[in-house]
Amino acid sequence: MVPDISTGSRTYGLLNYLYGPGRREEHTDPHLVAAWMPELAPDPGRDPKATLKQLTDRLDLPVLALPKHRRPARHVWHCPVRTAPGDRHLTDAEWAEVARRIVHATGIAEEGDDKACRWIAVRHADDHIHLVATLKREDGRSPRRHEDGIRAQAECRKIEAEFGLQILNDGDRTAAQRPTSAERSKAERAGRTETPRETLRERVRQALVGAANEEEFFRRLAEAGLRIEKRLAPSGDALGYKVALPGDRNRDGEPIWFSGSKLAQDLSLPKIRQRLDSGLSDDAAIDHPGERVPRPARARREAAPAVERAASVLSGEDDADSAAQLVGLGELLDGLVQTSPASTRKELTEAARAFERATRSHIRAERADNRALRSAARGIIRAGNALGQGEDGGATAMLLSTMVLVTIAAARWHSARGHAQQAAAAQQAAQHLRAAYRTAATTPMNAMHEHGRRLPEPIRQRYARTLEATLPEQADRLLREPGWDALAVTLDQAERAGHDPDALLQQAIEWRELDTADSVTDVLVWRLRRLGKLPATVNPPRTRTNSRTAQPPKPQVPESAARTNLNGPRQWGPRR
Repeated sequence: MVPDISTGSRTYGLLNYLYGPGRREEHTDPHLVAAWMPELAPDPGRDPKATLKQLTDRLDLPVLALPKHRRPARHVWHCPVRTAPGDRHLTDAEWAEVARRIVHATGIAEEGDDKACRWIAVRHADDHIHLVATLKREDGRSPRRHEDGIRAQAECRKIEAEFGLQILNDGDRTAAQRPTSAERSKAERAGRTETPRETLRERVRQALVGAANEEEFFRRLAEAGLRIEKRLAPSGDALGYKVALPGDRNRDGEPIWFSGSKLAQDLSLPKIRQRLDSGLSDDAAIDHPGERVPRPARARREAAPAVERAASVLSGEDDADSAAQLVGLGELLDGLVQTSPASTRKELTEAARAFERATRSHIRAERADNRALRSAARGIIRAGNALGQGEDGGATAMLLSTMVLVTIAAARWHSARGHAQQAAAAQQAAQHLRAAYRTAATTPMNAMHEHGRRLPEPIRQRYARTLEATLPEQADRLLREPGWDALAVTLDQAERAGHDPDALLQQAIEWRELDTADSVTDVLVWRLRRLGKLPATVNPPRTRTNSRTAQPPKPQVPESAARTNLNGPRQWGPRR
């Protein structure tokens, strides 16, 4: 059950919407289910003689009775309360109880207070009601509604338990401010899929990805097409900033500005400076003239170690370092969104939006180090868009395989600390990343599967014994996984590049736990390819004349042979 509190200035306008047909004719049978005094509240939905003007006048009476200078500019309190998808439909009597409990909990009208604010509850759909109140009591005082949103949430958790509804996660006041109902309505009228607040929040985050300094951050905002206005000190230094979407204007034709802190707490200029002050590792912040820009595949491969380190940190005891890694992971995801091919962009966008909630908690991370992740994000941005084919597709799958595991680690970290909303957000991000991984991995894994099926049977059996020796309890199951063929050919390629397959596989297994992997063989394939510096993809196989006959061993090849084409002459290194 979700309450959503906002304030406004037009009682009649809000009632006209609530009792009207809705923007898509979705309002059915609008009527009152509860009121401060039912006998004094006319119901235009059920009484043909009652009018919206009459109901407006009754609600506004305590406000209008005051001198104009004492009337609040935004005197209308509005709180839609909606049940979760899948919940049963409540009766009018149950919704009336919900309404009375929420106005009591929020301080609008405490039980037994005959001088409280006037309020009503309108129902025009099966799954929600709208609470409307005017913010002056009968005695002319203002209600005590400090932290009314938190108190409404807490009361909803109690109601859910008592009514047998889904019990939703509690918030901790670190979430970004949600769009108001007025903002959502305006976006719908304009044909937008999201509100300007949400669009601006995403673009500001993307401008921050891997930015080396404040100047670069503001330059990226301008390049993104946003209107920018800085608040300057007498010295000329920026004290803050605000942004607006071109064309988004109020009734007076003026731009509608949002400060960074109104978009999200961590997007205020002081918070952004704290992130920028952490610096970037390995001289990554400096763009050297004539320096060769890395290819997308290389940038993704180089990001994987930083993600693996973040996963290790999240399993440790340093909460500040873990919180910093979460911020860095969010930045890396934002970088992937901006450079991903069309095939994975939708799922990565949803993953980044979900994980954004998992980057924020009350645990402070200012002094912790996430420079490696920020450097990786900068490298991905500098490398530009990946094609999603060949080495790009394999390197993307390699990174996404690791990203799935680290988001699961993030969910566990948050759950252990009681961060229910952040844990749920990380789990949601993991689901989207899984979908993106499956798309990115299809072509490179299919090619490896085909190569693996064509390996001579004695070679396959030898690698099967290697797997049984290193993972004895899981070997039978792994040998039946679809990824076994790809794992076999990866071990084969590693051995031909001069590695000991037994030792390399053991290193990959010990690198990090595999319990959370959907496909252990897939995870091992990408770990082995990164550890062994093997190509992230292979060419489609050619037809063999005698595929079941193994070639005799030849001397060990040097490390540079890691890039050997699988279609070339077969070379076998000695078993170590």
